[in-house]
Parts: sequence; C-alpha cells; structure tokens
Amino acid sequence: MSAARPLTTLRVLAVMTALPVLLTACGYGSESTDDGKKTAVAADAEKLSADEVKIGYFPNLTHATALVGVQEGLLQKELGGTTIKASTFNAGPSEIEALNAGSIDIGWIGPSPAINGYTKSNGKNLRIIGGSASGGVKLVVDPKKIKSLKDVKGKKIATPQLGNTQDVAFLNWITEQGWKVDAESGKGDVSVVRTDNKITPDAYRSGSVDGAWVPEPTASKLVAEGAKVLLDESDLWPDKKFVITNIIVSQKFLKEHPDVVEAVLRGSVKTNEWINANPDKAKASANTALAALSGKALPAEIIDPAWKSVTFLDDPLASTLDTEAEHAVKAGLLDEPDLKGIYDLTLLNKVLKAEGKGEVDDAGLGAR
Repeated sequence: MSAARPLTTLRVLAVMTALPVLLTACGYGSESTDDGKKTAVAADAEKLSADEVKIGYFPNLTHATALVGVQEGLLQKELGGTTIKASTFNAGPSEIEALNAGSIDIGWIGPSPAINGYTKSNGKNLRIIGGSASGGVKLVVDPKKIKSLKDVKGKKIATPQLGNTQDVAFLNWITEQGWKVDAESGKGDVSVVRTDNKITPDAYRSGSVDGAWVPEPTASKLVAEGAKVLLDESDLWPDKKFVITNIIVSQKFLKEHPDVVEAVLRGSVKTNEWINANPDKAKASANTALAALSGKALPAEIIDPAWKSVTFLDDPLASTLDTEAEHAVKAGLLDEPDLKGIYDLTLLNKVLKAEGKGEVDDAGLGAR
C-alpha cells in the first residue's frame, strides 16, 4: 500500500453499535478508577500556557511509555507547574469519545481507533503527534486443540473488540490463509469471539475460546494458563516493527497549547530513552503502575516475557498505520479513508532534533 496514495471515505464502526451486550457488560467504554487523578507539582514550578493537561492511556504494557512516564514523574518534570490529570481506558472508542468531549487532551492509543476517530470526524478532531510502542501482540492457543497454524480453522479465537487493532490484524491474517469470516458477526471458517482482555483468561480457562490474538500482558497471562504462542505478529511485518501505540492530541488543544504538547512529547521521548536504558527498572515501574490501577502486580512469569516483546520508540511508524488501514478495508470494516493530515510530527521532530536524535517521517500523511 503506497503511503502517499489518495484515500476516500469512511464507513467504519457503524458496526460498533452492533456489538453484543456482553461487551458493554465487560467494561468496554468504561474508564478505570484513577479517572481524574492529578500528579503533584512543586508550589513554585512555572506553569506553561495551560493549568493542566488531561492525558489518557490504557493499563497495558503496550502503553508503558505513559505508565512509566507518569509513575516516574518524567512527564511532569517537563511540564513544570502545569498539572497532569490522568485517566485510563479499557478500549480505544471510549478514549476517542473522551478526546472528542474534551475530557482528555492527549492520549496514548492504538492505530485502529486513531484512524476511526480521524475519519469519522472528517479529519477535524485529532492528530497523531508521535509514536510510543511497536509489537507486543501474539496469537496464543490451546496446544491440545491447535498444534499448527492450519489448525486455527474451525476454532474459536478471541480478539479484544470488534474493529480494534488486534481484531483487524487477525481478520487480515485469516484472509491471507484463504479462509472466510464475516467481519461483523465473527462467523465463518474461524469463529472470532470479541472478548474483553480482562476476562479472556477466564474464557480460555473455561474452554469458551481455543485461543486469542491479543496484546501484552494478556498473551502472557494465557501462556501462564497453559496456552502456547503460535504466532508473534511482529514476524508478519518488515523489520518486525509495526505501530501498536501512538500519541494523539485534539486539534483544538494542539492549536491553543503547543508548548504543553511539546512538553508532553519531550517527556515521552525522555521516558522512552529511560525505559530502553533501564529495562529492568522500567519494567518494575510499569508493574507498580499496573498494580495501582488493578490492585495487583503482574507475577514474573507474566511480565518478564510480555515486557521483552514490546519495543518502545518515538517513531510512529506511519507507513505501517497506512497498511493497517488497508487491512481494515480488506476486512470490510472500513471504506478507504482519506488519511492525509492525520499526522503532525512538527513538534516531535523539534524535540528529537534538540535531543540529538534523528527525525521521523509521516509517510506522506502529514497535516495539510
């Protein structure tokens, strides 16, 4: 898929309204209990152009830049007296809704909800302003039922949510095997069962699903239940890199408070640098943050393999987002969208240059 080719209109996620009631009951669209939590700042710290910046992210290891950046105070350090108000989300659509409503200003989020949010608003509500993570997604299966990739046919495989990033990736992989599945119902040669990551281990344990295409740490939680990693999604991509987490901002906030956005990006870049220089400390920090959100830290047998499978980086890997959009089109969840303008990497490249790092590319999808 050419990164710069023109794309057209959206038909995506009218299907979201047809999601089973089960997903609502499982917490999709809801926020975690730390909603509105503010970070402490020094009384004499100088504020930027906003008193506070409202940020959102998931309690997932693929969002560890935000988890660690908040936990270690690396984001707050760059913001001075401008306070961080943090909220966490269980799914991309709810975070996009919060961005649209002004409940958050900046968010860490996967590519599919970023694409959907951008196209549904005709390019008016958000920009992708940076990258955060690559990888951390696996197909894990019951080894008693599935011994090879061809054995996936006829089985029940969980994904986190209809139209989410992992759902689109799995539907595309199914198509590449020559199998057919109705994207909206999940019925076909493979049964795609949309299940909240929080209950997927229970579903696997009960036999309701035979495996799952999921992000970390859910994949490693399943392995701890006896599942086997059948496929690492990274192996399907050139250089084994694909965007799993972006940083987005509301266009209104970007226009009114570019200094605050730049400070958050500087904090994100410095956080990724700290994570990569101190992987064990960073893993422990992320686990501490997850424990605060969930009430329980991840055991070593889960967090150790999960952490190793995620790469933290500042490059948004724009060409892979364009490819992921193509996958959604092929799956029938998306009419070819016009993604021109979804990226504005101006402030990120300013930060990277100041830090002595190489600039990153928007694959021809930069702001008009």
